[in-house]
Amino acid sequence: MKKYSKETIVGIFVVIGLLCIAYMTVKLGNVGFLGKNTYSLFARFNTVTGLRVGNPVNMLGLEIGRVAGFEMDQEKQQAVVTLEINKGIQIYDDAISSIKTEGLIGDKYISIDAGGGGDLLKDGDSITETESPTDIMDLVSKYAFGDVEEK
Repeated sequence: MKKYSKETIVGIFVVIGLLCIAYMTVKLGNVGFLGKNTYSLFARFNTVTGLRVGNPVNMLGLEIGRVAGFEMDQEKQQAVVTLEINKGIQIYDDAISSIKTEGLIGDKYISIDAGGGGDLLKDGDSITETESPTDIMDLVSKYAFGDVEEK
């Protein structure tokens, strides 16, 4: 039986370590080599305060995609959010998209109620029904200064 030298064993471990780093980079960076596993949808909001690229898109409590980008529609004075949704997830044209907060002061995410009828949204379509996030500081200031109305 042939003994391996120390240099050969160290070389094998270095190669294995580099392969592990490359694998984790691809997995954590959401990089794909064999094409896109997602399709794009758009949603318009009056404000996207606190939302960032890379934040999750959830439906039924499960992550189904990520926020891919933002644009401003100067004509309608709205923010247009690009959503990358995993292929195989079906969202109907009566879906409702809303910006929510994880916990009291946590990160923002987009929650989608998939809808139940109508046509399926395809790559490049828009979710027409949206709900902008509630501004906690605005609510606190209204309460503190007596602008809250009792019904």
